[in-house]
Amino acid sequence: MPEGDTVWHTAATLREHLVGRTLTRCDVRVPRYATVDLTGHPVDEVLSRGKHLFIRVGWASIHSHLKMDGSWRVGDHRVRIDHRARIILEAGDIRAVGVDLGVLEILDREDDVTAVAYLGPDLLGPDWDPKLAAANLTADPDRPISEALLDQRVMAGVGNVFANELCFVSGHLPTAPVSDIADPVRLVSRARDMLWANRMRWNRCTTGDTRAGRQVWVYGRAGQRCRRCGTPIAHREPPGGTAERVQYWCPVCQR
Repeated sequence: MPEGDTVWHTAATLREHLVGRTLTRCDVRVPRYATVDLTGHPVDEVLSRGKHLFIRVGWASIHSHLKMDGSWRVGDHRVRIDHRARIILEAGDIRAVGVDLGVLEILDREDDVTAVAYLGPDLLGPDWDPKLAAANLTADPDRPISEALLDQRVMAGVGNVFANELCFVSGHLPTAPVSDIADPVRLVSRARDMLWANRMRWNRCTTGDTRAGRQVWVYGRAGQRCRRCGTPIAHREPPGGTAERVQYWCPVCQR
């Protein structure tokens, strides 16, 4: 599931392969932008902002958001292209394919960041400010903690995996009100630490144990034993919610 760490790593991979190279192919498979051709322009910059990614080429900025299932595949000419491709970029022998992207648009490079101006401090960005993030988090004290953590206007980068894991390590139920958090700055700082530790790997780990099956505390572990107390992990899908917002918790360790 793409979250801020995955997007940061994706941007780093695209940057390594594309920046400084001139595009020899630009095939945008979104009707609104199908006539845009950036062939012949150099790739100047690739950056991430929370869960958003920008590739700056010539006058344009290719803005994408992975949503639930999106990804960028990067490599040589053997990188597969199929019906799920939304954009194909090539620079000589390098190919980058945006697959199942939830958002893909071509913006004017001069004001591309206005598309994400609403976001809170980026957990992996130079603008990270724990005090501002904590103030945003506690602005509505009655709001459920998990809901507030998932709000990108609070801080940018936390998805459902990290929201559930943060609730566990802080000892709170996902449905507990924000007012229950004794030290908001500590919680948002821990969020930043989690994302920072995972920014250079695809297999996310929040427990410190990278062995298969031991990387997370509660997320996706419904019915399995809590790693701390042995109680079966509970789960629920919020009313009217979707699979991406399923909550997991330990009934003993989280109160």
